[in-house]
Amino acid sequence: MLTVAQLMNPRPATVGSDTILREAAALMNQSGYRHLPVVDDGNLVGMLTERDIRLAVNSPALDDGVTARAALLDDLTVGACMTPEPVATSPDADARAVAELLTLHKFGALPVVEGGRLVGIVSVIDFLRRFAERGAG
Repeated sequence: MLTVAQLMNPRPATVGSDTILREAAALMNQSGYRHLPVVDDGNLVGMLTERDIRLAVNSPALDDGVTARAALLDDLTVGACMTPEPVATSPDADARAVAELLTLHKFGALPVVEGGRLVGIVSVIDFLRRFAERGAG
């Protein structure tokens, strides 16, 4: 049985819930990540995605244009935009079941936790990489 531990990134980039949104967006852009686990005091408290950031700064309530939207990146924290208490998996979970979960919910990644503490992240890219390494046959 292939497990999540065999696929996951054991050292994902993370942010705290009090991180300014601009800093989180910059980390995503620099690293190429689309998902950041949110960790406070070593515990997973949320997940921040590119979509979360887009939704926060592209609110239809804002009609002041690009300047007002850009200012939100400095005014909002990750905690205000993240998905709290995200669905997570464990390192010993069956990778096939996790792939089904990602597909069912249309998630791009899942945090991997053990005892409430983040130990990695597994993404759709990790599954594609494994598929490409093994071949389609």
